[in-house]
Parts: sequence; C-alpha cells; structure tokens
Amino acid sequence: MKLGFDDPDGFFHSWTGDDSPCSWTGVTCSEPGSTGSVVSVDLSNANIAGPFPVVLCMLNEIKFISFFNNSVNGSLSDELTSCRKLEHLNLAQNYLTGELPESLPELTELKVLDLTGNNFSGEIPASYGRFQSLEVISLVDNLISGKIPAVVGNITTLKQLNLSYNPFTAGEIPAEIGRLKNLEVLWLTGCNLIGPIPDSLSQLGQLVDLDLAINKLTGSIPSSLTELRNVVQIELYNNSLTGELPKMGWSKMTSLRLLDVSMNLLTGNVPEELCSLQLESLNLYENEFVGKFPDIISNSSNLYELRVFGNRFTGELPESLGKNSPLTWVDVSNNMFSGRIPGSLCDKGVLEEVLMIHNSFSGEIPGSFSKCRSLKRVRLGYNKLSGEVPVGFWGLPQVSLLELVENSLSGGIGKTIAGAGNLSTLNIAHNKFSGELPDEIGFLDSLNEFSGSNNMFSGSLPASIVNLEQLTKLDLHNNGNQFSGKIPVGLQNLRLNQLNLSSNSLTGDIPPVYAKKMYITSFLGNPGLCGDIEGLCDGKNVTRNVGYIWLLRSIFVLTGCILIVGVGWFFWRYKNFKKSKDSIDKSKWTLMSFHKLSFSEYEILGALDEDNVIGSGSSGKVYRVVLSNGDAVAVKKLWSSSKKGDDEDLENGSVSTSVLDNGFEAEVETLGKIRHKNIVRLWCCCSTRTFVDGNEKGGNSMSVIAGSCGYIAPEYAYTLRVNEKSDIYSFGVVILELVTGKLPVDPEFGEKDLVKWVCTTLDQKGVDVVLDPKLDSCFKEEICKVLNVGLLCTSPLPINRPSMRRVVKMLQEIGSVNPMRFVSKDGKLTPYYYDDASDHGSVA
Repeated sequence: MKLGFDDPDGFFHSWTGDDSPCSWTGVTCSEPGSTGSVVSVDLSNANIAGPFPVVLCMLNEIKFISFFNNSVNGSLSDELTSCRKLEHLNLAQNYLTGELPESLPELTELKVLDLTGNNFSGEIPASYGRFQSLEVISLVDNLISGKIPAVVGNITTLKQLNLSYNPFTAGEIPAEIGRLKNLEVLWLTGCNLIGPIPDSLSQLGQLVDLDLAINKLTGSIPSSLTELRNVVQIELYNNSLTGELPKMGWSKMTSLRLLDVSMNLLTGNVPEELCSLQLESLNLYENEFVGKFPDIISNSSNLYELRVFGNRFTGELPESLGKNSPLTWVDVSNNMFSGRIPGSLCDKGVLEEVLMIHNSFSGEIPGSFSKCRSLKRVRLGYNKLSGEVPVGFWGLPQVSLLELVENSLSGGIGKTIAGAGNLSTLNIAHNKFSGELPDEIGFLDSLNEFSGSNNMFSGSLPASIVNLEQLTKLDLHNNGNQFSGKIPVGLQNLRLNQLNLSSNSLTGDIPPVYAKKMYITSFLGNPGLCGDIEGLCDGKNVTRNVGYIWLLRSIFVLTGCILIVGVGWFFWRYKNFKKSKDSIDKSKWTLMSFHKLSFSEYEILGALDEDNVIGSGSSGKVYRVVLSNGDAVAVKKLWSSSKKGDDEDLENGSVSTSVLDNGFEAEVETLGKIRHKNIVRLWCCCSTRTFVDGNEKGGNSMSVIAGSCGYIAPEYAYTLRVNEKSDIYSFGVVILELVTGKLPVDPEFGEKDLVKWVCTTLDQKGVDVVLDPKLDSCFKEEICKVLNVGLLCTSPLPINRPSMRRVVKMLQEIGSVNPMRFVSKDGKLTPYYYDDASDHGSVA
C-alpha cells in the first residue's frame, strides 16, 4: 500500500516486510504482539499523497480507517463497501473529488463517516437514508449541491448531522429531521436555507448544539424551541428572522449557555426569563431590540461575553453587571443607553474589551477602571461623560486603543501614561482637557495615532514627541489658541501622513520639511508662526498686497458673470442628455450588502482617488476611505480587465466578466457572511449589473487565476482551489521578500518569479548573493535559517510544505522564543475541524 503514496516525511519508514504489521506506525491489531488481526489504520497528519487505497478492505477485521489531513486524491469507488466490518471512516481535509458513493450504506456497521473539507460534488444520495448504524455524518465544506434530502430523517441512529458550508440549492429545513430522537449536534451553517424554522426541531430532545447561522431563514423564532431542555448552544445569527424572542419557556432551558441571534430583524424587549439563565455568551447585536436591558443578567455567574450593539436599548445598564461574572468582552455601542457606566464591569479582573460608543452615558469614568490591567480596547466616545479621567486609567499596560472622543471630560493627561506601552491609538478629541501634554507621552513606542483636537491644552509641545517613531497621525488643532512655543524640528523626521496644528498660538519657524505651500492648512491660525510658506502669516506683505485687492475682485466678478452665463447655456443644451444618462448611470450599480450599512455606494465611489491608495496588487488597488461618520474602511477596486491600465474604468460602469463573473460573486457573498476574528469583515460589494464578456466570439470565457502575481501556489493553475498549503506557499514568498529585499516579480528575474530566482541563484552563486545586503551580517546564521523556512514553504509539491503551526514553531526556534500557547475556542461547541479555528465574534 505504501508504494501508492508520496511520503516526503518518511511516515512509512517502519513499514518493512521484516516486521509484523502490528508494529508498524499507525497500525493497531486486535491482540498484543504479532499474532492479532489488523483492526485499525490511522494515518492522520502523515503528510502523504495519493489515491485512497481500497486494498485496505482486504483486511477482513478492519474497523477503523483515518487519513485525516493528508493529500489523498481521486474519488471513492464502490469497492470501499468490501470493508464489511468498518465502523469509523475519516477522510476529512483531503483532495477527494467526484460524487458521494451511493453504496456506502451497505457498510452496515459504519458509525462515523467524516468527509469534511474535500471537493465532493453532486447531491447527497437518497440511499443515505438506509444507513443502519450511522451516528455521525460530516460533509462540511465540500461542493455538494441540491437540497438537503428529507431521507436524512430516516437515519434514526444519528447523533451528529454536519452539513455546513456547502452550495446547496435554496430549500427549507426538512421537517423530517425532527424524527432524529438521538441527535445531539445539528450543524447547518451556510447551507442556503430559506423559509421558517420548523416546529419539528423541538422534538430533538437530546440536542446539545443547534447551529442554523448564515442562511436566509425567515419568520419568527418558534416558541417550541424552548422545549430543547438539553441544548447548550443555539446559533441563529445572520439570517432574516423577524418578530420578538419567545416571551416564555426559557426557564425550561436550564442547560443553555451560548445564544447568538445577532444580525437579524428581531424586535421587542429581551425576555427577563432568558437573562435569568446561567448564560456564558449572549450575542444580540444588529437587531431592533428596544427597552431596558434586564438587570437579572448580572446574576449570570459565568457570563464572559455580552454583545448587544446596534439596537435601540434605553435606560441604564445593570448596576451590578460584572460583579458576579468573569466579563471579558462587553459591546453595547450604538444604542440609547444612559446613566453611569457600571463600576463593577472589571470586578473579576479579566475584562479585555469595553465598547460603548454612540450612547448617552454620563458621569465620570469609573475609578475601578484604573485597576483593570486586563483591558486591551476601550471605546467610550460619543457619550456625555464628564469629570477627570482616573489617573491610573491613562497607564493601563495592555490597552492598544483608547477612544474618549466627543465627551465633556476635563483635567489633564496623567503622567502615568508612560505605562501604556502597548497604546497604538489615542483619541481624546472634542473634550475639555487642559494643561500641558506630559513629556511621558514620548515614551509610547507603539503610538500610531494621537488625536487631541478641540480641547483646551496649553504650553509647548513636548520635545519628547519626536521620539514617537511609529506615529502617523498627529492632530492637535483648535485648542483654544493655547499651544504655544516652537514646533520641535525633529517632528519632520516622523513618518506622519496626517499633521494638523492649526488654530493654536505656536510661534517660530516651521520645520523645513513642512515649510511648503501644500502643508499650509496644517499651520493656519497660528499668528506667530511664519516659516517660509507664502500667505501663512496675516500681517506680512499687507501693504504691498492692498493694491491688488480691487483688481482681483473685479476680475473675479467679471469671470463669475461669464461663467454663470456659460453654465446656463450649457445646461440648457445638455439637460435632456443628462437626464437620460443619469437614468442609465443609476442603473449601472448594484450594491450587495452583507451587514447593515451607514453609507451608500456613492460615498465610496467618490473617495477612490490616488491620494487614498494604500496598496496595489495584480487584481486591483486598495484605498483607505474615511466615511462621513468618521469610520475608516478599506476598499478594493478591481482592475477593469486582465491588464492594468486598460481604458475601461470601474467607475464608468464597464467591467469585464473576466474579473466580475459568477465565481467572483459567489466568493464575495461567502466572504460577506464569514464572521471570524482573524478575517476582515466584508461589508458590501459594489458592481455593475451588466457584465461585458471579454470573449467576443461567444465561446467559453477564459478562466481567471485569482491572486497577486508571484504569490500564487503553482498547483492553483490546474486545481483552481486553495487550501492551507496554498496559503503556506504565499507566506513563504513573503518570507523570501523579507530576506532578499526583492519583489515577488521583478524584471531582473526574466521569466522567473522570486521563488525560482532564489533557488537558481543559490545553486549558481551562493547564499550571499541572495541575501539583502541591508540586513545585519551579525545575524547571518539566523537569516539563513529564515531563508530555509521560506524555501520549505514554497516547495513545488504541496505535501512537502510544512503546516502553518510547524512554520510558526520553526520561526520561534530561530528567534529562541518560547513556543506560543494555543488557546481554546472561547467555549464554542460548534464542531470546527480546523485546529486554529475560533469563534466568529465580531469586533466593533
């Protein structure tokens, strides 16, 4: 059997003819020693590649087969049914293709069938309703189509039904599933489900995990679901459910710990009976809930996550919230809460995020927050907070984001801010802060943005501010003309892309780098600040310029009159054409949104100019767009055809199908639905309704390889499918970029890319030619080790590439860093099959 596999890691080294199979790696026999029959072959994570070896079925007593997480390819044949005593078959995370074998139910002893993460296609065979002993069927993340068949309700032995993330045809949840009395896990996330949640699900008395998220379910949440007395987790997020939550019956669900009904259209009050349960995680965000939040939620002794942002809650938060609960994440933003912020939120000392923007909270920031050293993200902006900020609050060591904008806070910035070593963004604009900026602010090595405009600061800018090497934004404008003294010359050495010191009382010269006309708005309103910028100082050259004022005004008036007449004539000639063109232009754009938006497509399109470009790749440019509400989003504008610079323009509504085809739309829709803390949220997609096919002859359109040139794994060209090994190849290219100082594609490589150039140059000229001469030669040994990691990651054969976890370990070993500890998945019960997967929690 081993001859049929590629085995780069030598997994089969112990498989020799001299020994009994019972001593081979991965093989288990019925009896100790060499006399028993083989009953189990477990080759999980062996990094082998090849077709599934049906020859295993010649082992008459085999009960367990696992090839989990390898590169097993090809299709499954009906010969598999000759494994008559097989009980467990795990072929998850491989490259199997074709349709699901209809004959599998002939394996009458089969209890576990796991085909997760392959490329199986076609419909689920009707014959699968005849499984006699099956307890687990997992077909997650394949290419299965058709509707979920009602016959699955005939597999009465079933305990887990996992069909998530398949492109099923739109259909309702089969009511027959309610017949599965032994079912413990029902995982139907992303299955294109429509219609209501059937009442029959209430008959699943043993159900522990109900996950129907990311579908198109409608109607209300049936009150009959409260009959699920053993359920621990309910996930209904990202649907179109309406109406109120069931008012009664929650008290029967004594096992319920995690509830997520976010991103729906639910209304009404949150039932007090629900909040009286011992919940651990409650996600209600982006709905239309109203009223006061039940105080009894404070009694949940295990509550670690509370996210209710984007509703219309009113009144005060429960006064004792956090007193009895190990709160870690609290997000109540974008509601109408009022009153004081509960001082008990961090009583258990594990609070990491407190997000409360856009409410009407008043009073002072709780003094207890000064001792909350676990905090990482704090957003208290756009409220009615007042008083001085607790001194210790400025210096919390783990806080990366501190946002207090748009309040009435007063006092000064405490010198304790020196302890905020992880602070990246400090936004305290539009308050009543006063006094001088402390020198200690220059100790914040990680500070990237500092916004302190519209306050009452005074004194000189601290000289230490020039030490903020990571600073890209400094906005201290309009501080009541209080900042005085000179601008530190060293400010010009920082990599600022936004500087605003206008409307203060600064004097002296402007640093030479900024003494240019293009920066004039950054310094206006400082009477004593002259420098070399013409027109900056009020009073300079006044006498000489007075003589020109009358002439200029006359010219402007005359020009204005001519312009008005010309515009009127032009409008008269053009209005009919404009009306017709406007109607066409408005019909060009289709906005596909995946979340509730506070902006329109026109606001996005109007900001796509070169000043906002932050990146560029083979498929398009990426822009940073600041919305009217102050939020910033990243916008990717695709090239209008296969080459950059074509005459067609996305903004003109002419887009080639070679970019925006059906596959693109499907991928965009999938990305829009994914909620994962390691994946950037896709808010919407804006495209034209009329796609122009680039194939003028009407034949098949050319396939498009998606991805940035130089980063694409070679196997993608013939499989058109990406997986972890493809990502590792791309990561390896990034490593090679860092080590060589070269781009992934460069004219000096000729027809090669960076990977091929490195390999060729190493063989012909040696490592010294490959390494970036800017790198410190004192670390040559470590650099060479990193280079080797990059070469491993870019191996032409996917099976030869290490796992991402292995890559991390190798890099850590090079830097003599202790291996990182992998944390659990925040208590989520949904049966993810990836080791590094985590819950879908959203971040505001």
